Amino acid sequence: MIHVLAILTALPGKRAEVLEAFQANVPAVHAEDGCIEYTAVVDVDGAAPAFGPDTFVVVEKWESMEALKAHAASAHMAAYGKKVEHLMADRAVHVLKPA
Repeated sequence: MIHVLAILTALPGKRAEVLEAFQANVPAVHAEDGCIEYTAVVDVDGAAPAFGPDTFVVVEKWESMEALKAHAASAHMAAYGKKVEHLMADRAVHVLKPA
């Protein structure tokens, strides 16, 4: 199994707009072969340390690296990327495996 933590930071005040586009894309991702989990998470109120009000983390689990690569190359991910690229400040994607 492959784990992915994608730390995505929107431009100030744009996280809700990015998350709306993200949520619209979730059903297509869940339908992909090899998708086990794909969800966005945000800070719990009062948590410290915190990512902050413009950042969210996508928690993903994939059956294999091949499934993750197919996901990254999918048409719906390309469309999502184009839809939000002008709203994003930063992104860091960590691809991990069980220790």
